[in-house]
Amino acid sequence: MDSSITSEHTHDEEGNSMFGFVVFLLSESVIFLSFFLGYIAYKLTTPNWLPPGVSGLEIKEPAINTVILVSSSFVIYLAEHALSRHHLMRFRLFLLATMAMGTYFLVGQATEWSSLSFSFTSGVFGGMFYLLTGFHGLHVFTGILLQTIILARSFIPGNYNSSHFGVNATSLFWHFVDVIWIILFVLLYIWQ
Repeated sequence: MDSSITSEHTHDEEGNSMFGFVVFLLSESVIFLSFFLGYIAYKLTTPNWLPPGVSGLEIKEPAINTVILVSSSFVIYLAEHALSRHHLMRFRLFLLATMAMGTYFLVGQATEWSSLSFSFTSGVFGGMFYLLTGFHGLHVFTGILLQTIILARSFIPGNYNSSHFGVNATSLFWHFVDVIWIILFVLLYIWQ
C-alpha cells in the first residue's frame, strides 16, 4: 500500500477520533451546565441557603488548590509540546508533575470535605456542594488515570513516533476539567 495513502488514512482516523472526543466533552459540558443552572436557581430561590451554623466556606485552601489545578493545565501543555518535539524524558517529567498537581488537588478536596461542618444531607446547599465538587473530583481522578495510561504507553518503544491522539485528547480533557473548576470555584466559594 502506498505510504501517502496510509498516512492520509491515519490522519483522517485521528481527525474523526478527535471530533468524537470533542462531542463527548460537549456532552459533559451540558451535564455540568445543568448542574450550574440548578445551583444558581436553588441559590436564588431557597431561603436560608446555607446550612444552620454555616456562614460561608473557608476560601484560602480552596484558592491554593485552584491555583495548583489551573497551573497544571500549563504543565500538561508543556508535556504535550515536549512530545511533539520527541523529547520523551521531558514529556514524562511534565506529565508526572501534572499528575502530582492533580493528586494534590484531590487530597486538598478530601481534606476540605473531612473538615466541613455540614454533609450531603444538610439542605439544598449541602447536597449541591457535594454533588458539584464530587462530580468534578471524579473527573480529576479520571484525568489522572488517563495520564497514567499515556505515561505507561510512553515506555513502549516507538509508540508515540507519529500519532499523539491519546495524549492530545487527555490534555484536552484536563483543560476541560480545569475550566469547569474555575466556574465551580466562582459559584461555590466567591459567590456565597
